[in-house]
Amino acid sequence: MRLDKMLADMGIGTRNEIRKACRDCRIAVNGEYVRNPAVHVDPESDRVTVDEEPVLYRKYMYFMLNKPQGVISAVRDNRMTVLDLIDCPVKGLYPVGRLDSDTEGLLLITNDGPLGHQLLSPKHHVEKEYHVTVKNPLKDSDTQRIASGLRIDGGEVCLPAKMILLDDLHCRIVITEGRYHQVKRMFRALDNEVTALKRIRMKHLVLDETLAPGEYRELTDDELNDLRGSTSEASAG
Repeated sequence: MRLDKMLADMGIGTRNEIRKACRDCRIAVNGEYVRNPAVHVDPESDRVTVDEEPVLYRKYMYFMLNKPQGVISAVRDNRMTVLDLIDCPVKGLYPVGRLDSDTEGLLLITNDGPLGHQLLSPKHHVEKEYHVTVKNPLKDSDTQRIASGLRIDGGEVCLPAKMILLDDLHCRIVITEGRYHQVKRMFRALDNEVTALKRIRMKHLVLDETLAPGEYRELTDDELNDLRGSTSEASAG
């Protein structure tokens, strides 16, 4: 890998800034200053430093974010985005799937395009679980209607889903597809209204409840291996 690409991928600077840093003798490989930013390095074995600080190369990063309300699930926007909450210079980070601005909870942030594609592919039917608060009391029949495949506005028929009643106004729902605003539209079809929505699981990845809204952490090896084991589609907040 070219030295300038490695450093640019890790957010050290632009290619022009890295060229200048090389000319200024600020970048070293294995203890020797490098003037040519196009020199090839092995990120696994070569020791690269900038201003005598080591640069550790990681191709992919994976973060679990507890998305707060009012933040946009996008790479860039004129409003605050989920990436504004992640203090990481690595290039290419993006949210896997979307949660509405007023929806909170689990969101995976990564730069691993292949994994994101798998998780968002409709053919894999990855489960997404939400905690739902509604305006009107829930009925036992709601569970049966959702389990049989609910017809929502526009004539779309949702795949069978699972609903677990918690009390009159709260439930958990597990879906395996990602239609636009699906959860909210499902409850409208039940003559109800979602007043709060929080995603708590995606496949086997469960929201870490120690994370306050807006906080994040890297995935553990076990969590990452579980995510890689199978996959499905975007969120439906």
